[in-house]
Amino acid sequence: MGKLRVFADRMSQPSRAVLIFCLANEINAEEYFVNLAKGDHRKPEYKSINPVGQVPAIDDSGFHLFESHAILKYLACAHPNIRDHWYPADLRKRAQLDCILDWHHTGLRRGSAGLVMNRVIAPALGRALDPHAAAEAESLLKASLKRMEMLWLTENGSFLTGSLQPSIADLSLACEVMQLQLLGKDSVADLLDPNPKVKNWLSAVERTLSPHFSQVHETLLKASSMYQKRRERDLKIPMDGPLQSKL
Repeated sequence: MGKLRVFADRMSQPSRAVLIFCLANEINAEEYFVNLAKGDHRKPEYKSINPVGQVPAIDDSGFHLFESHAILKYLACAHPNIRDHWYPADLRKRAQLDCILDWHHTGLRRGSAGLVMNRVIAPALGRALDPHAAAEAESLLKASLKRMEMLWLTENGSFLTGSLQPSIADLSLACEVMQLQLLGKDSVADLLDPNPKVKNWLSAVERTLSPHFSQVHETLLKASSMYQKRRERDLKIPMDGPLQSKL
């Protein structure tokens, strides 16, 4: 099998999931950076790989595929050395993961991506922040985190559906939750503290997939630090301003 090419931007949650999966499973993959902020995803040469113009996408010896969940399923089945816990051969276990992955698009991802986009990163992509859309997304996100607690995080195992090992669903959802780091530590605490099972699950995913999980998230965490410093700067009151003259 030839070398796999992965087209990704590490600021993208689904891109990170595919990259971590390849690293964790020692898949021989070459990463190609598609800079979303600079519009690389709209260039003709990239659209020849993914006509939808999103990341991630793969080129596996001429076979092009996009949509991260489809990519993860394909990789889990295409490489014989992939352990069964990632995407089980058992039909019912596999169907449970497919259920979570399908729900993710309109549940957790819709809430998380909508909140981060409309509260933080929209200006970097040439869009305006939308407080109303952010509020709606936050409400959906909170409901989605609670649903994870109630439906798929049991006392039997550290991972979704009570598994003892992570699946592609764990990886996809964990990368989504990590995107919340862009909101700042206080906001992350407000969202995750009411959901202790989600917090413990996220820690288990990060710990089990170390060091790849942390390494692939370095770009995101650097951006999170930048946005945090910007928020602190914007909130800082100049000491030589009108307030000081009244003291």
